[in-house]
Parts: sequence; C-alpha cells; structure tokens
Amino acid sequence: MEERTGVVTFMGDPLTLLGPEISAGQPAPDAELVANDLTPVKLSSFKGKVCTLVAVPSLDTPVCDTEVRRFNEEAAKLGDDVVVLGVSMDLPFAQARWCGAAGIENVQTLSDHRDAALGAAYGILIKGLRLLARAVFVMDKDGVIRYREIVQEVTAEPNYEAALAAVKELV
Repeated sequence: MEERTGVVTFMGDPLTLLGPEISAGQPAPDAELVANDLTPVKLSSFKGKVCTLVAVPSLDTPVCDTEVRRFNEEAAKLGDDVVVLGVSMDLPFAQARWCGAAGIENVQTLSDHRDAALGAAYGILIKGLRLLARAVFVMDKDGVIRYREIVQEVTAEPNYEAALAAVKELV
C-alpha cells in the first residue's frame, strides 16, 4: 500500500498516511463501512445525493466531538438532497452511545473499524495508529469528489466555511 509522509502531523510530529492521494475531480472511491446497527453500508449507496464525508480520528476526543456537532447543526439547514456522514474507527456501539449523548440527529455515523476500507481507499489511514486522519470530502450527486480537505494538524478543526460552501454550490 502506498505510504505518504508529511501530509499530516500530530502535535507537530509527522505521521505517515496509507493509501493514495485523492483529489477533487476524481470519482469517489467506494468503501464498505458499518452502521451503528452493524449493517454494512457502501458509500456508493449515497449516489443521487450530495454527500459530505467527515472523517475523524475518534468521536471521544474534544476536537472530533466539536467538529461532528458543528456538522450536525449545519446539516439540519442543508435539505434532503444532502447527506452528512461522520466516519471514524470507533466501534459502532461507541458511535451510537456518543450520538445519543451528543444529540446527533443529522449526521449518520459509520465505522471503518472492520477493514479500514475508507481509510485505505481515501489515503487517510494513519500508519501505526490505525486511525483516520481528519478530512472532509464533498461528493456531487454523481459520486465525483468536488471538495477535499485533509487537515494538516490532526488536532485542528477543518475549514467549515469552505466545506459548506462546496456543499451549497452542489445543491
């Protein structure tokens, strides 16, 4: 598997990402994830909607908690043509517990814990830690990536305004 160093850091220390570099304009790679009820979910099943994919290391960390809560608030304003997916390596049970405690109703959480399929396909799997790098991908209704941000410092939040502007352009 391809390795890329220098793309992201954790508290200033460089990390190695596994998988290819994905760019805007490319068809979105498909990956099978696990829903909170343990059913398999393919990313391709969201074609026909504008899909915002929010990858975070773990919902049980302060920055990830803040980020997914923010996207949950924004998702409520985006309409039925938009789906927002929050993906982490957290177990589906932990994701369901966190969503209940945080009142998350507009972001669908999915787990990549089983195969790291999304992390490997999107080039955001952190080598050694087996966590996802913080990233946001926006796909159009045809499944083409129109916006991509891999947050350089894993402990920093993404550019919400740029991601949301990309979503609004596609709706």
